[in-house]
Amino acid sequence: MKALDALVRMCPPPAGPPPAVDWAEAERALGTTLPSDYKRLVATYGAGVFDETVWLLVPGSAHDDCDLLARTAEQDGTLARLWGAGEERPDCLLEEGARVLPWAHEEGTGAFLYWLVRPGRHPDDWTVLYNEGRGPLWEHHDTGCLAFLSAVLDGTADTEYFGHLHEALKPSGHRFTPAGEILGC
Repeated sequence: MKALDALVRMCPPPAGPPPAVDWAEAERALGTTLPSDYKRLVATYGAGVFDETVWLLVPGSAHDDCDLLARTAEQDGTLARLWGAGEERPDCLLEEGARVLPWAHEEGTGAFLYWLVRPGRHPDDWTVLYNEGRGPLWEHHDTGCLAFLSAVLDGTADTEYFGHLHEALKPSGHRFTPAGEILGC
């Protein structure tokens, strides 16, 4: 809870609660339980965008661009085509049964943030993979989604990406905008 409390202090959530998620249905559709830090993140913020950059995906979102289930199916197809055409998989995905599951995407880049789902690993132990989207580069982060998102927003993430949030935007505060405010209801 400390990580979520720190994120809330850094980037206030919407005033009203986001729509409830049917976690049992979402997990049935995905064939896996989802991490508890992600569920707390979704229950606090809902679908939307952090600092006009990181879009949080939510199961059952009214907006396909933010719907975890729709984006998972889309990304599964995209990655299967790329890997089938010879693009190299990251080494961490060579393990039998390993796969990725998207939880966020980056505005305007085609980049996605994924969980690295590995056999025998509890969802709360899943780590983060960033794929640049318009290229073959992947970046692994040995942390969960909530800790990674917090590190991106506060500028402490050890990443080649997201530096513009601090270099160009130089935020004095962080902002979360619900999907409905941007994409309409």
